[in-house]
Amino acid sequence: MSRIRTAAALAAGAALLLSGCASSASTDGSSTPGAAGDAAFPLTITHALGETTIDSKPERIATIAWGNQDVALALGVVPVGIDSQVWAWSGAADQGVYEWTSAKLDELGADVPVLFDVTDGLDFEAISDTTPDVILAAQSGLTAEDYATLSDIAPVVAYPEIPWFTPWRDQITINAQALGLTEEGDALVSDLETQIADATTDAGLEGKTAAFFYANPTDLSTVSLYTGGDSRTAFLKDLGFDLPQVAIDAADAGSFYLDFSAENADQLADVDVIVTYGDDTLLAAMQADPLWSTLPAVKNGAVVAVGEGDAFSAAVTPTALSIPWVLSDYVTVLKEAAAKVQ
Repeated sequence: MSRIRTAAALAAGAALLLSGCASSASTDGSSTPGAAGDAAFPLTITHALGETTIDSKPERIATIAWGNQDVALALGVVPVGIDSQVWAWSGAADQGVYEWTSAKLDELGADVPVLFDVTDGLDFEAISDTTPDVILAAQSGLTAEDYATLSDIAPVVAYPEIPWFTPWRDQITINAQALGLTEEGDALVSDLETQIADATTDAGLEGKTAAFFYANPTDLSTVSLYTGGDSRTAFLKDLGFDLPQVAIDAADAGSFYLDFSAENADQLADVDVIVTYGDDTLLAAMQADPLWSTLPAVKNGAVVAVGEGDAFSAAVTPTALSIPWVLSDYVTVLKEAAAKVQ
């Protein structure tokens, strides 16, 4: 459980390279002189930790936390340094990037940027060594202390309101603004929304409730619900599900997850489809449990286990590049679960 929560705190096919990006950004993160985006600078972005002014179009981009590197890459800009993705989600010894990020780097003809070691939190020294002009962290859990330290290195674009509560659309538009690529960012959001709409047509998800959980099949004394403000559960809403009221209320209170003991399983009775980290043993374990087996979703077998620590389980925390990579397969398993709802 602790590893997934750590991963969440470090979070939760390649996207289309928009034709408008190529003229305003190069694959080494540098801007083209006279590019249209230059006119946007200087600019000031207000966020939860203050105001950040970027005086001129940044040429060297560093990204930290989850998915911010994918925004830059989807817009045709290769960062000089990024947080390692793979360790954050799998706990593996090797640092690395996931397939959707790697595919985009290949498409852009770029090598993997410097990887910041996230084993012990932010790697301030490595970030500083990349000499960035801006640090993108629109989806992150930066503390005020982290922000102050990073701001001594370069201007930092933090989350708009609550740590780890930045929807993927806002993550794109905020980071795109910082890069001077506002129009391209808007176009990217529109393109992803179209892909989602096309993939979910006639999927039968509308009118059903779903939420994202963590459940350990060897210890079902407690399960954790990721609330409506967390990007995993919010993505289920993007795909057409309604959210259970408990997820909405907890998000309004600023919580990104809630623990439920087995004795309180009935509080989750209005969840039609349970999506959760775990493997194929989870449903059988829940159906054998005297309390969790009372839930309609468990009785119906409407439980989707997305794995734990692999690429698929990481991709369902949406980013600009993971959405098109995982979308078809994710909708397929969600559609199968939704069809079991009675």
